[in-house]
Amino acid sequence: MRSTLVLNASYEPLTTVSLQRAVVLVLQDKAVVEQAHPLRTMRGTGVSVPVPRVIRLQRYVRVPFRQQAPWSRRGVLVRDQHLCAYCGRRATTVDHLQPRSRGGGDSWLNTVAACAEDNQRKADRTPEQAGMKLLRKPFVPTPQATLMMALGLRVSDLRELADWLPAQGVGTPAPSAA
Repeated sequence: MRSTLVLNASYEPLTTVSLQRAVVLVLQDKAVVEQAHPLRTMRGTGVSVPVPRVIRLQRYVRVPFRQQAPWSRRGVLVRDQHLCAYCGRRATTVDHLQPRSRGGGDSWLNTVAACAEDNQRKADRTPEQAGMKLLRKPFVPTPQATLMMALGLRVSDLRELADWLPAQGVGTPAPSAA
Protein backbone atom coordinates (compact mmCIF):
# COMPACT_ATOMS: atom_id res chain seq x y z
CA MET A 1 0.00 0.00 0.00
CA ARG A 2 1.33 3.41 -0.96
CA SER A 3 0.58 5.42 2.12
CA THR A 4 3.35 7.97 2.55
CA LEU A 5 3.51 11.22 0.59
CA VAL A 6 6.99 12.15 -0.66
CA LEU A 7 7.84 15.83 -1.07
CA ASN A 8 10.77 17.17 -3.02
CA ALA A 9 13.33 19.27 -1.14
CA SER A 10 11.32 22.28 -2.40
CA TYR A 11 8.18 20.89 -0.65
CA GLU A 12 6.36 20.03 -3.90
CA PRO A 13 4.55 16.66 -3.90
CA LEU A 14 6.42 14.04 -5.94
CA THR A 15 4.89 10.63 -5.37
CA THR A 16 3.66 8.17 -2.79
CA VAL A 17 5.65 5.24 -1.42
CA SER A 18 5.05 2.33 0.89
CA LEU A 19 5.57 2.80 4.60
CA GLN A 20 8.60 0.50 4.48
CA ARG A 21 10.25 2.53 1.69
CA ALA A 22 9.58 5.78 3.55
CA VAL A 23 11.23 4.45 6.72
CA VAL A 24 14.25 3.25 4.72
CA LEU A 25 14.64 6.71 3.14
CA VAL A 26 14.50 8.32 6.60
CA LEU A 27 16.98 5.83 8.13
CA GLN A 28 19.39 6.41 5.22
CA ASP A 29 19.18 10.18 5.87
CA LYS A 30 17.80 10.70 2.35
CA ALA A 31 14.56 12.12 3.76
CA VAL A 32 13.16 13.71 6.91
CA VAL A 33 9.76 13.15 8.47
CA GLU A 34 7.61 16.25 7.99
CA GLN A 35 4.43 14.76 9.43
CA ALA A 36 4.00 11.52 11.35
CA HIS A 37 1.02 9.45 12.45
CA PRO A 38 0.21 10.52 16.00
CA LEU A 39 1.09 7.95 18.67
CA ARG A 40 2.52 5.40 16.20
CA THR A 41 6.17 4.42 15.89
CA MET A 42 8.12 1.66 14.20
CA ARG A 43 10.71 0.00 16.39
CA GLY A 44 13.75 -2.00 15.48
CA THR A 45 16.93 -3.07 17.19
CA GLY A 46 18.18 0.11 18.79
CA VAL A 47 16.02 2.43 16.68
CA SER A 48 12.57 3.98 16.92
CA VAL A 49 11.10 5.93 13.99
CA PRO A 50 7.77 7.77 13.92
CA VAL A 51 5.40 6.28 11.33
CA PRO A 52 5.65 8.87 8.52
CA ARG A 53 2.66 10.26 6.64
CA VAL A 54 4.73 12.90 4.82
CA ILE A 55 8.48 12.84 4.18
CA ARG A 56 10.67 15.41 2.44
CA LEU A 57 13.75 14.49 0.44
CA GLN A 58 17.01 16.07 1.64
CA ARG A 59 18.23 16.72 -1.91
CA TYR A 60 16.22 18.28 -4.73
CA VAL A 61 15.15 15.85 -7.47
CA ARG A 62 14.60 17.37 -10.90
CA VAL A 63 11.36 16.09 -12.38
CA PRO A 64 10.38 16.65 -16.02
CA PHE A 65 7.24 18.78 -16.31
CA ARG A 66 4.08 16.80 -17.07
CA GLN A 67 0.84 18.42 -18.10
CA GLN A 68 -0.98 15.09 -18.11
CA ALA A 69 -0.70 12.08 -15.84
CA PRO A 70 0.38 8.91 -17.67
CA TRP A 71 -2.50 6.50 -18.34
CA SER A 72 -2.57 3.20 -16.47
CA ARG A 73 -5.19 0.60 -15.55
CA ARG A 74 -4.53 1.25 -11.87
CA GLY A 75 -4.86 4.99 -12.50
CA VAL A 76 -8.30 4.53 -14.09
CA LEU A 77 -9.49 2.45 -11.13
CA VAL A 78 -8.15 5.03 -8.68
CA ARG A 79 -9.61 7.94 -10.69
CA ASP A 80 -13.04 6.29 -10.64
CA GLN A 81 -12.60 5.35 -6.94
CA HIS A 82 -12.98 1.64 -7.78
CA LEU A 83 -16.66 2.20 -8.62
CA CYS A 84 -18.29 0.81 -11.75
CA ALA A 85 -19.15 3.58 -14.23
CA TYR A 86 -22.32 1.69 -15.24
CA CYS A 87 -23.88 0.46 -11.97
CA GLY A 88 -21.85 2.03 -9.14
CA ARG A 89 -20.78 -1.27 -7.57
CA ARG A 90 -17.16 -2.21 -6.82
CA ALA A 91 -15.09 -2.16 -10.02
CA THR A 92 -12.32 -4.64 -10.67
CA THR A 93 -11.71 -4.16 -14.39
CA VAL A 94 -11.19 -1.37 -16.91
CA ASP A 95 -13.62 -1.04 -19.82
CA HIS A 96 -12.88 0.68 -23.13
CA LEU A 97 -15.81 2.87 -24.24
CA GLN A 98 -14.71 2.48 -27.85
CA PRO A 99 -13.49 -1.16 -27.91
CA ARG A 100 -9.86 -1.74 -28.81
CA SER A 101 -10.99 -4.07 -31.59
CA ARG A 102 -12.74 -1.06 -33.17
CA GLY A 103 -9.82 1.31 -32.91
CA GLY A 104 -10.25 2.53 -29.33
CA GLY A 105 -7.05 2.97 -27.41
CA ASP A 106 -5.80 3.14 -23.86
CA SER A 107 -6.54 6.73 -22.87
CA TRP A 108 -8.12 8.55 -19.95
CA LEU A 109 -11.17 9.58 -21.99
CA ASN A 110 -11.76 6.14 -23.54
CA THR A 111 -11.59 4.03 -20.37
CA VAL A 112 -13.70 3.70 -17.24
CA ALA A 113 -13.68 1.41 -14.22
CA ALA A 114 -16.25 -1.38 -14.49
CA CYS A 115 -17.42 -4.42 -12.57
CA ALA A 116 -16.78 -7.74 -14.30
CA GLU A 117 -20.49 -8.33 -14.97
CA ASP A 118 -21.03 -5.00 -16.75
CA ASN A 119 -17.76 -5.33 -18.66
CA GLN A 120 -18.89 -8.74 -19.99
CA ARG A 121 -22.43 -7.51 -20.70
CA LYS A 122 -21.11 -4.58 -22.73
CA ALA A 123 -18.67 -6.91 -24.51
CA ASP A 124 -17.29 -5.66 -27.83
CA ARG A 125 -19.75 -2.76 -28.21
CA THR A 126 -19.99 0.88 -27.30
CA PRO A 127 -22.17 1.76 -24.29
CA GLU A 128 -24.85 3.13 -26.65
CA GLN A 129 -24.93 -0.09 -28.67
CA ALA A 130 -25.20 -2.13 -25.44
CA GLY A 131 -27.97 0.13 -24.07
CA MET A 132 -25.85 1.10 -21.06
CA LYS A 133 -25.54 4.58 -19.59
CA LEU A 134 -22.49 5.99 -17.86
CA LEU A 135 -23.07 7.30 -14.32
CA ARG A 136 -20.20 9.76 -14.80
CA LYS A 137 -18.04 10.85 -17.69
CA PRO A 138 -14.36 9.97 -17.79
CA PHE A 139 -11.89 12.84 -17.44
CA VAL A 140 -8.16 13.43 -17.64
CA PRO A 141 -6.81 13.93 -14.11
CA THR A 142 -3.98 16.33 -13.47
CA PRO A 143 -0.71 14.78 -12.24
CA GLN A 144 -1.37 16.36 -8.81
CA ALA A 145 -4.91 14.95 -8.61
CA THR A 146 -3.58 11.53 -9.62
CA LEU A 147 -1.05 11.69 -6.82
CA MET A 148 -3.70 12.65 -4.27
CA MET A 149 -6.09 9.93 -5.48
CA ALA A 150 -3.29 7.36 -5.26
CA LEU A 151 -2.97 8.23 -1.59
CA GLY A 152 -6.57 7.09 -1.15
CA LEU A 153 -7.40 10.16 0.89
CA ARG A 154 -10.58 10.53 2.88
CA VAL A 155 -11.94 13.98 3.76
CA SER A 156 -10.41 13.77 7.26
CA ASP A 157 -7.02 12.83 5.78
CA LEU A 158 -7.26 15.69 3.30
CA ARG A 159 -7.64 18.20 6.13
CA GLU A 160 -4.61 16.76 7.94
CA LEU A 161 -2.42 16.81 4.81
CA ALA A 162 -3.79 20.03 3.32
CA ASP A 163 -0.55 21.94 3.95
CA TRP A 164 1.39 19.48 1.78
CA LEU A 165 -1.01 18.98 -1.13
CA PRO A 166 -1.85 21.09 -4.21
CA ALA A 167 -5.13 23.04 -4.10
CA GLN A 168 -6.69 20.86 -6.85
CA GLY A 169 -9.55 18.77 -5.43
CA VAL A 170 -9.40 15.00 -5.11
CA GLY A 171 -11.26 13.02 -7.74
CA THR A 172 -12.55 16.03 -9.63
CA PRO A 173 -11.75 16.96 -13.18
CA ALA A 174 -9.57 19.98 -13.66
CA PRO A 175 -11.60 23.13 -14.27
CA SER A 176 -11.86 24.10 -17.90
CA ALA A 177 -10.68 27.49 -19.03
CA ALA A 178 -13.59 29.74 -19.90
